[in-house]
Amino acid sequence: MTDKTPSSAPDTEAAPDTEAAPAAPAGRPVVEVSPGVYKRLTTGLGGFTMAMGACLLLVLAIYVVTPRSDEEVLPTVDYGSQLWAMRTDAPYTVYAPEGLPATWRPNSSRVNGLGSGGKEPVAWHLGFVTPGDEYAALEQSNEKASQYVPRMANSSQPVGTQQVNGVTWTKYHRKDKKANTLARTLPDGVSLVVTGTASYAELAVLAGSLKEQAKTGGPTPATTATPAS
Repeated sequence: MTDKTPSSAPDTEAAPDTEAAPAAPAGRPVVEVSPGVYKRLTTGLGGFTMAMGACLLLVLAIYVVTPRSDEEVLPTVDYGSQLWAMRTDAPYTVYAPEGLPATWRPNSSRVNGLGSGGKEPVAWHLGFVTPGDEYAALEQSNEKASQYVPRMANSSQPVGTQQVNGVTWTKYHRKDKKANTLARTLPDGVSLVVTGTASYAELAVLAGSLKEQAKTGGPTPATTATPAS
């Protein structure tokens, strides 16, 4: 019987060259990628970010160099149909501007009360952009003057009078609204109010252009501004 010599080999296996990866949190899968794939993924993200930044810079540059205007462009309206309706159906003689220069641009026109059968006052609003780039409007109605004029003028306190073509108009002013007004009430109770941000000089031009309109159902009158004679 012979003795067995113990093996020189170690009883335990050699330790691995690398440390084991930490365990992933429970419930979250681990996706292992090679260093090359990781580099491509991170490099692509950086390139995408740089491309987006370049696009944003290009858009900003175009915005900066593109001409812009902050001015509001108001429409030009043809008020011929409203004038025709007022001439035909209003219960009073209507006044309308004649001979205004082409630099007076009509931009609004509204008629109220014509369909009420006389139960409501009949009113016509006609607005203009003036040569001074301000606003001026003709307001006329058979509503009671003591109520209508102060409402249109934004003031109940006259500040004087002004002569326009030999006719006396009452002046009003509302400082906080930058509103100037010329107003007169005709013998038949109809009020004519010329009001807006325009100066009294420009309001006087509009007031002086107002002419009585024939009470007729004829053709729709032309409303294109023409140079004053």
